[in-house]
Amino acid sequence: MGQFVGKWRMLRARVRGHRVELGLAVRVTVAALLSFVLSHVFALPLPLWTVLTAVVLTQLSFGRSVKASVDYAVGTLTGAIYAGTLAALVPHASVGSLAGLLAITIAPLTLVAALNSSFSVATLTGVLVVLAPGVTHLGPIASALYRVLEVAIGGITALAVSYLIFPTRAYALTLEAAARMLDSMARGLPDLFAALTQNRSETEIKRIQDGIGQSFLRLETAAAEAGHERISFLGVQPELGPLLRTLLRLRHDLVIIGRVSATPVPDAFRKRLGPVLDDVATVIADYLRQCGERLTAHRAPPNLNTIEAALNRFAQAVEELRREGFTKGLPAEFVECFFALAFANEQMRRNLRDLQRCLVEVAGKE
Repeated sequence: MGQFVGKWRMLRARVRGHRVELGLAVRVTVAALLSFVLSHVFALPLPLWTVLTAVVLTQLSFGRSVKASVDYAVGTLTGAIYAGTLAALVPHASVGSLAGLLAITIAPLTLVAALNSSFSVATLTGVLVVLAPGVTHLGPIASALYRVLEVAIGGITALAVSYLIFPTRAYALTLEAAARMLDSMARGLPDLFAALTQNRSETEIKRIQDGIGQSFLRLETAAAEAGHERISFLGVQPELGPLLRTLLRLRHDLVIIGRVSATPVPDAFRKRLGPVLDDVATVIADYLRQCGERLTAHRAPPNLNTIEAALNRFAQAVEELRREGFTKGLPAEFVECFFALAFANEQMRRNLRDLQRCLVEVAGKE
């Protein structure tokens, strides 16, 4: 009995871990079946196009579905109007003339799609408008109107299903992406600081920086999708722009520290500042990790007391070295990096204060 309960709990944990993906599978299935039924209710000549539209536009989050639906509608209208007008004006009874019509339909629409990705489906729509009459035995204008109607039904179905059935909000996915970036910085920061006083390969430093950069790109994509939810009918959500800008500035702080770590340092620097830097890295990494956990739990972040104390100790140590004339006689390259490190830590202090304000605001408006 105990073994069965253990396996059941493990199964439930796995299901919860993939709830977003499972929800998407259910939504896509429902959208496909519903659009198929509606295409028969409205007697559409190509139910295939309605179903495909619903499947394509039912995305991982509602915000992404909104963006995809808008682009799909714009591309469909453009392709249908252009191709339908051409097909009505240009005779194409023979195979050769039909090929010519296809060419003058595809080329401009493809150029427009290449210039603006929102029109990416226009070329496909144009091809269907030109060639579908041979299958459905409709005129070019009727074919164009049916393409728009099929896409409208498929798109509305996709949006309704995305909003009502196991909905996943892009806003929630953005907070998760922000938490993952905070965790990525928390994991990489101790190694970046350790590279200031210990040997670390450039490859390792680059791997850390690339990982943080990729986390920010994913966050930026999710935030753009969340923006489409803000302009829809989902109600007021906290503005995520300040949080993104703060995280980007923190990333820049780590980039500066990574560059400084590539400069050889004298032994006196290691002995005097090594322990202080280790302390700074430890407390900031722990703070970033806690911020990520509290962000997804919609709780206020921890206070900055330990970070302020650690950075004050570092600033005091730097000031002592300055008074002692520590940088005199040292290579100019190291002196520049020494002051760049002090600057980066002060910037990080300010940016962590901004981060705390952003997280308090997000938690307070949940």
